[in-house]
Amino acid sequence: MTMSEVRTAAGAVRGLVEDGVAVFRGIPFAEAPRFAAPGPVTPWDGVRAASSFGPPPPQTGVAVTGDDWLTVNVWSPDPGARLPVMVWVYGGGYTIGMSGSPEYDGGRLARDGSVVVVTFNYRVGAEGFALIEGAPANRGLLDQVAALAWVRDNIAAFGGDPGQVTVFGVSAGGGSIAALLAMPRAAGLFRRAIVQSMPGTFFSPELASDMATVIAGELGLRPTATELATADPELLVAAADTVMAAMPSRWGRAALRSILFSPVVDGDVLPATPWQALAGGVARDIDLIAGHTRDEQRLFTVMAGGPGDPDEALRDFAPGPDGERHYREAFPDGDLYELVHSDWLFRMPSLHLAEAQVAGGGRAHVYELTWPAPGMGGVFGACHGLDVPLVFGNLDRGGPAVLIGPDPSPEAEALSAEMRTAWTTFATHGDPGWPAYETEKRLTQIFDAPSAVTAYPEEASRLIWRDVNWCDPL
Repeated sequence: MTMSEVRTAAGAVRGLVEDGVAVFRGIPFAEAPRFAAPGPVTPWDGVRAASSFGPPPPQTGVAVTGDDWLTVNVWSPDPGARLPVMVWVYGGGYTIGMSGSPEYDGGRLARDGSVVVVTFNYRVGAEGFALIEGAPANRGLLDQVAALAWVRDNIAAFGGDPGQVTVFGVSAGGGSIAALLAMPRAAGLFRRAIVQSMPGTFFSPELASDMATVIAGELGLRPTATELATADPELLVAAADTVMAAMPSRWGRAALRSILFSPVVDGDVLPATPWQALAGGVARDIDLIAGHTRDEQRLFTVMAGGPGDPDEALRDFAPGPDGERHYREAFPDGDLYELVHSDWLFRMPSLHLAEAQVAGGGRAHVYELTWPAPGMGGVFGACHGLDVPLVFGNLDRGGPAVLIGPDPSPEAEALSAEMRTAWTTFATHGDPGWPAYETEKRLTQIFDAPSAVTAYPEEASRLIWRDVNWCDPL
């Protein structure tokens, strides 16, 4: 098997060449003692093998092996070139996720799009996001900043252009990118951003602190870095799972959706919610794509074995005193349970991020994925996460492959190629191939078979949510 060798700032690494793409896996980008900010990597002598993914951070269902969780992976079609760079931030509810998942293999995206693709691990769950005494807030976000700093300092050796970096991510990865747009520590580390189905959950310090206290209490500990660092990482994950299964009602909508971890608007690492920061112009020089799928909630409905009570969902999640009435009037024959959950958690936060960017003097492009997933007889619709296999081109591997089905159709392959082209063209030129969003025409790219550009298709939901104040954390 052909090898490829590159020298990073910390030492030389040897990767593999797979299908014409140089691949480097498991390169350390930072060191992070538990509940501490990430710090520099200790340099090594000789040539380090970079053929295997590093261990994932502690999370449910994964055995903890060591503490060297912060590693980066690179796919480069030409290490001697100077290509645009696309850095992927995985999702998973800020609770699970790892860069070594098969669906995140960057080979096809790098080869077909002539870009360098980077993925990396960041701390999730309590290790990355619990707000505790004696530890910096948002350690998972600080890990992401450290990974982007590594890209800035090292990617040229892999054939990437450090001045042409695009971050892209889905779900909690999209929410992380929205946070990065608002974070002073991330300024200058990327030029473009693609936010896919970002969740609208950003916690206040009071809420996050209360959650951390309850989690620590499951282990008989106080919520401090000193005490929690003595806890076995797997036991801490189990404690968080126990709390997540019985969330106190005082935690409001977060409890109703069993959301235990999210970025914390702590005033330092994250000074403000992304909508407030972008409306104030902090990211006006960053090119932005923001979008969502049409049937975001459907994935969770299928996983739960069926929908919940629409009346209860409207009472809990529709905005303002008249939100329930507005939904019933706007969607007399609609699936109100799925609609209000999709809007509250993903669709409206994503749309309002684009609108905040435009209000702040920046440029944004909006999309919606409406192509229904054919897997399992079509039960998923255009659900949350369907864009992952389509964007990476990995239609038959990893968890999301169930959405496409065992034998990807020519239609699926064509739509995947279309989305990959749009993403890589945006990373290269800042223009994905459809008009920028503005508040008069609201032109939106619809990804379907066939695709089209139309006015924003979820206008009824937009009107219901247009006066909601997105600036305050939960």
